[in-house]
Amino acid sequence: MVRVIIYLIILAALAFGAVWMADRPGEVAITWQGRRIDTSVMVLLAAVAALIVACVIAWSILRAIMRAPETIARYRRYRRGVRGYRAVSQGLIAVGSGNARTAKKFTAEAVRIAPREPLTLLLSAQSAQLNGDRDGAVATFQQMAERDDTRVLGLHGLFVEAQRRRDHAAALGFAEEASRDASMPVWAAQAVLEFRCAAGDWSGALERLDQNLNGRLIDRRTYRRQRAVLLTAQALSLADGDRFRATALAREAAKLAPDLVPAAALAGKLLGDAGERRKGARIIERAWRVNPHPDLAAAYAKLRPGDSARQRLSRVEALAAKGPSDPESALAVARAALDAQEFAVARNALAPYTGAPRKGVAALMAELEMAQGDEGRAREWMARALNARRDPAWTADAFVSDHWLPISPVSGRLDAFEWKDPLAGEDHGPIIEHRAEPQVPATVPTVQAGPAAAPGATRSASGEGGAPQAEPQDAPHPVNGESERARQAEQEEPHAQQSNEEESRRSPFFGGGRSERRPPAAAMADESRAPRADMTPVAPAVIPLVHAPDDPGTNGEKPEEPETEAPPPPSDGWSRIRALFKS
Repeated sequence: MVRVIIYLIILAALAFGAVWMADRPGEVAITWQGRRIDTSVMVLLAAVAALIVACVIAWSILRAIMRAPETIARYRRYRRGVRGYRAVSQGLIAVGSGNARTAKKFTAEAVRIAPREPLTLLLSAQSAQLNGDRDGAVATFQQMAERDDTRVLGLHGLFVEAQRRRDHAAALGFAEEASRDASMPVWAAQAVLEFRCAAGDWSGALERLDQNLNGRLIDRRTYRRQRAVLLTAQALSLADGDRFRATALAREAAKLAPDLVPAAALAGKLLGDAGERRKGARIIERAWRVNPHPDLAAAYAKLRPGDSARQRLSRVEALAAKGPSDPESALAVARAALDAQEFAVARNALAPYTGAPRKGVAALMAELEMAQGDEGRAREWMARALNARRDPAWTADAFVSDHWLPISPVSGRLDAFEWKDPLAGEDHGPIIEHRAEPQVPATVPTVQAGPAAAPGATRSASGEGGAPQAEPQDAPHPVNGESERARQAEQEEPHAQQSNEEESRRSPFFGGGRSERRPPAAAMADESRAPRADMTPVAPAVIPLVHAPDDPGTNGEKPEEPETEAPPPPSDGWSRIRALFKS
């Protein structure tokens, strides 16, 4: 609206000026070179305006002719820029989608149009990586590392390629060089820290951690946790030598991270050995309230090395009462009670967790029953332990360790180990258990399969897991000799099972016996493969691959399908008509 008003005002002013000049025409006389020109003021103004317009047009044409080369060059640069941008964009999209051929095509076009552009170098390196050309990728990253604008990016690429070659010395050099940059990228600082941890340079790792905090690459909470882990690792390395220094480091680590179990357990152990049992007990109790753990219970029980088993039991019970209700508390009390021969205490401690026990609970219950002389119940609990939930363990990157480590041996991450079920928190999909079909032992006689034998008469010695087969109604009954052999086989089955049970009782697990010792893991695996009566048939763990009907197979020939005889047509007319529609 304002622009319209301004336009109307200007138009009114021009109209008023034209009217004013028309009311006052005037005369103008120009004498030049002996010539006289008489005209009016309006004509003179119109001539002057036309002359000005002509001069401007002439100057514009002359200027355009003079600047034509520069304009053409600028247009060509613009066109090349548009084509280069399109090539780089399409190339990066192809790299992201994994299309190596298209990425290589657009990379060649981008290199031809803009060979020294940073994005072109990045596209060339990534395209070489996608096509498996490691040498080409390294050469391109080296070019990027020699430029100021792409130096850190080039060093990162060289670092990644060195890690893929497992050249840890070169990777550390690239990370160190990148960490000295003013920007100090996070990946370089973290890589230097992890490399120093992997080399056991705990002092250098602590120094690098302080630099990361000063550079605001990590927050204060992460700094305290990682510093506690590094101090614990350093204390573990000094525990056999400078115990005074190791004690100080472990106490500082326990103070920084009270829930760090290795720090509290080590500090309690070292303080107990030094005679400062009260300080060690306080550190362990504080960690136990936050994170109950069997290492803490073991360290707490051994604060006084000369105590008896009953005294250790009393101490563990006092520790369990100071923490939350947790299975680890019950397991710690049960272990101490078994050592002290207090079987009632052990049973009461494990009772709340026997409904759905995990492996540790079931194993302790089996040990308890064995200590009380009930071998049958012990065998039952060992069988339950085979299929129970796994116990927590120190796990990092799917690697399970029997003791805590400061870094992961798989990825090198600091503070990667967690006390958890190795399968917890992982989406493994539906678990498919495999159940082996019961096989007939060679020592047990079986019924010969003949035309007159009943299909349901054949049984295996372990027959609890197998499902009985339905006997056809029109099958003939077995003859007397075959039925007699079947009854004899059924009578011999209990004797074979009894002999197997007696042989298993003579195994080393149930005390005595000269049978060959077997590793516990192998024995558990064999028992887990045996069929049980309470198991329901499930899908096999591995589904074998079969050829499709139209698959030519390995010899290039299609397998011949067996010819099946069509069923005879029904006798009556209506059934025959229905059969035609069904087919």
